[in-house]
This record gives sequence, structure tokens and C-alpha cells, in this order.
Amino acid sequence: MAIEVGTKAPEFELKDNHGRTVRLSDFRGEKNVVLLFYPFAFTGVCTGELRELRDDLRTFVNDDTALLAVSNDSIHTLRVFGDQEGLEFPLLSDFWPHGAASRAYGVFDEEKGCAVRGTFVIDKEGVVRWTVVNALSDARDPRDYVQALEAL
Repeated sequence: MAIEVGTKAPEFELKDNHGRTVRLSDFRGEKNVVLLFYPFAFTGVCTGELRELRDDLRTFVNDDTALLAVSNDSIHTLRVFGDQEGLEFPLLSDFWPHGAASRAYGVFDEEKGCAVRGTFVIDKEGVVRWTVVNALSDARDPRDYVQALEAL
């Protein structure tokens, strides 16, 4: 079960597609965070979702907001995926320990071995203010993230 609105977002420390360490606490007091979990790079629905965010990047990556996309792929896979798709936001690897961040947010599917489609809008104080969790096959609508950010 995914963590609920109003709870403190679990801290994590993950490597991005360029090998840099990214912590949720890096943004505390500075930026709101759209934290997006997705199953796997190079899959149809995931690629489509991330392309939509790429095409409207200024909405999700600006002075007030950061976008972090997390999958259970290795950093090497994410590097190739990010380069191929022109994704200019951090793709975080929750590969090892496998699914630790996904589990902390309650969006890891033990049977499939990957994250489901969970999105969390986290305010500058580190509190979850909005969330949506979809099944593996159901794409999310980024306009919902925009409305959640506007409400902060």
C-alpha cells in the first residue's frame, strides 16, 4: 500500500543515470519534488509517459520544482535510455538493494520485481501532498501533476 498524503516522504539515496548520488533531502527547503516511479526503461507505456514529461519539461523542472523518475533498472540501462530519449532529468536506479525506495513508498510489486506506476508530489518541507498509483499497464496523466503542484 502506497504511503498516504500528509505523511513525511521517506528519505532515499539513489544513483542517477550519470552515476551521481541523489537524495530526497537535497531538495528540502528548496524545491517541491515530483517523484515518479515507473516499471522499466524501454517499455512502451513508460517511454510514452517520460516523453510527455520531457516535452513539457519547464513545468516539472524549474526554480520551484524538481522531477525525479525512479525505476528498478541499473544505472547503465538508465544511461542508455536517457540518452536515447533525450531525457534531461534524473533517472534514478532503485536496482540495489533491489526496490528499497519503491518498497519504502509502497509501490513495489513483489511478484513482478518492479515498481508500479506511483507518483508522489512532495512539498519543500518533505511532506507528501498528492499521490496517484496506477497498475503497470495504465499510463498516468501529467496534467494531474500540474494541478497538484499548483495547489501547493
